[in-house]
Amino acid sequence: MKFRQRGDSCEEPYISLVPLIDVVLVILIFLSVTTTFSQTAQLKIDLPEADAAAPADTAPKEWVVAITAEGSVFVGERAVGFGSVEDIEAALTAVIPAGSNPTLVIEADARTPHQRVIDVMRAAQRAGFDKLTFSVERVESR
Repeated sequence: MKFRQRGDSCEEPYISLVPLIDVVLVILIFLSVTTTFSQTAQLKIDLPEADAAAPADTAPKEWVVAITAEGSVFVGERAVGFGSVEDIEAALTAVIPAGSNPTLVIEADARTPHQRVIDVMRAAQRAGFDKLTFSVERVESR
């Protein structure tokens, strides 16, 4: 029989809660990440129905401004020639209906001087057109 002596310490058995808390936190994170929430509309509104036809938009959405290799400008089918920025602006406002605000597609030859393209862009800006794009030829990669 062994008796306890004065210097001996007696440890009580205990359960460690730290691993249990770690496992619970991992499960909580997993559930919060994988859960999806669905929102249901709180307010249902029945909108009125209209029997009107959609307005017919007869104005083209795009107008082509072509520039030749020599620098001659064509707005749609109208030739502007080698005119100044003011001439191009006048042709743009004369050919394109007011208030339609279409996209201007600039088709410039590869050998066109850069200044001529900038002149067309400046004329379009002065005429009030804010949508410009450039037409390019797509080259198939080898």
